[in-house]
Amino acid sequence: MIPGLPELPAIGVGSYAVPGWFIVAQRQAREGVLGPHDMEEATNDAVRVVVQDQIEAGFDVISDGEVRRQRFVYEMFQHMEGLTRVPATRRLGIAGYDQAPGFVAGERIAAPDGLGLGAELAFLKDIAAGRPVKMALPGPLTFAMRIDPGPRDAAVVLDEIVAILTAEIRALAAAGADIFQLDEPALPHPPLGLTHAEAAAAINRVLAAFDGYRAVHVCFGNNAGRPFADRRFGRLMDAMTALDADQLVLEFANREMAEVELLADLQESFEIAAGVVDVKNFHLETPEDVARRLETVLRHVPMARLSATSDCGFSALPRYIARQKASVLVAGARLLRGD
Repeated sequence: MIPGLPELPAIGVGSYAVPGWFIVAQRQAREGVLGPHDMEEATNDAVRVVVQDQIEAGFDVISDGEVRRQRFVYEMFQHMEGLTRVPATRRLGIAGYDQAPGFVAGERIAAPDGLGLGAELAFLKDIAAGRPVKMALPGPLTFAMRIDPGPRDAAVVLDEIVAILTAEIRALAAAGADIFQLDEPALPHPPLGLTHAEAAAAINRVLAAFDGYRAVHVCFGNNAGRPFADRRFGRLMDAMTALDADQLVLEFANREMAEVELLADLQESFEIAAGVVDVKNFHLETPEDVARRLETVLRHVPMARLSATSDCGFSALPRYIARQKASVLVAGARLLRGD
């Protein structure tokens, strides 16, 4: 377990719901109403609000809510060279994965100035009130999922993505990151024709760049609160057990605790952060609901190897619900801790 944390810590996955005024500010920036300085100030203030929400809820580990990259991986492609953007073919109707842009790799992919996480970490550490902080980053499969290799060799494209992420993680380690997490919603359906074994190997190449506490969040998708994969962990067991990580972050609440028994094998190699709050549902759990879910997990995982978390990030929820669910998560964990 991470030094300094209580037994059964309550942690967020990574992303968080932003204040409504920040969404308005983003829109005004696109329309030219706000300048770069205005937007920087608004973004910094939004991160402060998100961090304060987590502190007030009682989270034991703090993230910056990924406010500077609210569209998860999509906002990070702007740092990369060698890609041609392909607009989404569907723009009407409900929000979905088919409304996200794609890219074609026409040239060598590079990020000469990095992906910006070092500055995010420095700002977060200044406002986290001395609590441990976690930096999350989409993994190589998730980047590759949106890239068509085009005329280039898919293996070379993957190597270039791995190199970019490796450099970013080394910079985070040098800047004093406490916890690093790779988010991989693409592991359940690997891109570029990779097998699950090859996909796990690609993730491990990135994890090797960080010598601190390493987590991997295996996700089934949360774009607008919707999954995008076959949501069975059993078929991923070989891939997950091959990961060189300290912790696996896995969703159970929205899957009605299905396959929780698989944790008995996984906990032998990993600490577990079990998702016991459903972020794909507006229904608000009670602390007792969370405690019951955690008791189910504890049949298979010792408390010393368990953290309580949400199924995924809070960014697909309205902030008022995210605040309530964050507080419920902490309250449920504290019920079992006896606080």
